[in-house]
This record gives sequence, structure tokens and C-alpha cells, in this order.
Amino acid sequence: MTSETIISIFLGVGLAASVGFRVFLPLFVLSAASYFGMWDLNGHWEWIGSLSALITLGVATVIEVFAYFIPYVDNLLDSVALPLAALAGTAVMVATIADLDPVITWSLAIIAGGGTATAIKGASATGRLASTAATAGFGNPIVSFIETTTSLLVAVVAVIAPVIAIFLVIMILILIFSIYRKLRPKRIHKS
Repeated sequence: MTSETIISIFLGVGLAASVGFRVFLPLFVLSAASYFGMWDLNGHWEWIGSLSALITLGVATVIEVFAYFIPYVDNLLDSVALPLAALAGTAVMVATIADLDPVITWSLAIIAGGGTATAIKGASATGRLASTAATAGFGNPIVSFIETTTSLLVAVVAVIAPVIAIFLVIMILILIFSIYRKLRPKRIHKS
């Protein structure tokens, strides 16, 4: 495995983690990176770097970001976005992985890309539901702002410095796991 292949995997995982917060934003960042010649995509995925894809993903990103700032609409979006995150996480991995056998590429894409995106989307959707319950939806725009900012930060870092993006992804997953452990119901042991 070459260093280019490893870097491309890091890029894919970073973008997949970003997809867990916003589905279209990392795809837009990847499209822009490809369009402006920062990254070469796999042959069948080069269309993501086209001008039409850049414009389409840009419009979808703006709509998605603003829709998440509307309480209760954001919860509805999360129910639709969970399976989309799995698909988009898989897609960004397949589009970015370089020089691997297709079986290995797709296996990595489904497990690392789709799995990372789904885990983060599931955690963020659960957090939004908790915010809705605790604040009647008034706290949700703050949650949306944090998620959008995190998605943009991770996506941009993944494109510019994929190795650093992996560390960000690990930190995000550790944070999500620690919050989950604190929030899950405690078991009562019977004597």
C-alpha cells in the first residue's frame, strides 16, 4: 500500500465523519477540491468535480444548512439523513480511495466510510432529540451551528491535511462515546 493510498483513505474517513454532521457539505467540499484541482478522484467518480456537480451540491448544502436551523424540521431531516449519511459516507470513501482492488475499496468504503458517517449521524440525531426535549426546540439552532461548524472544519481539514483529519475523527468519536456513556441509563443491581 502506497503513501498516496493511505492518505486517500484518511481523506475518505475524514469526509465520512463530516457527512455524519451534514450530508451535502462534505460532498460540496470534495467537489470543490476536485474542481479546483486539489484532489484527483477515482475514474468513475470524477463527475463530482464537474461544475454542474459543484453548483448542485452547493445549492443542496445551503438548503440543508438552513433547514437544520428550523426546530422540529431538523428532527425530520435527521430521520431522512441517517440512511443518506451511510450512503454518502460510503460514496466519499469510494470516490477518494486510490490504487486499491475494488473489493478492498468497497469493503473499506462500507465499513469505514458508511460506518463512521452512520455512527456520527446517529449520535448527532440523538443529541438533537435530547435538545428538543430539554428546550422545546429552542436550543436546536445552537446544536445545528455546532454540527455545521464541525462538519465544515473536518471536511476542510480532511482535504488540506488528511492525517490531521484522522486525529480529529478519533477525538470526535471518543467525545461521542464518552457523552453516550454519561447519558445512558444506569443499571440497578439487585441484591
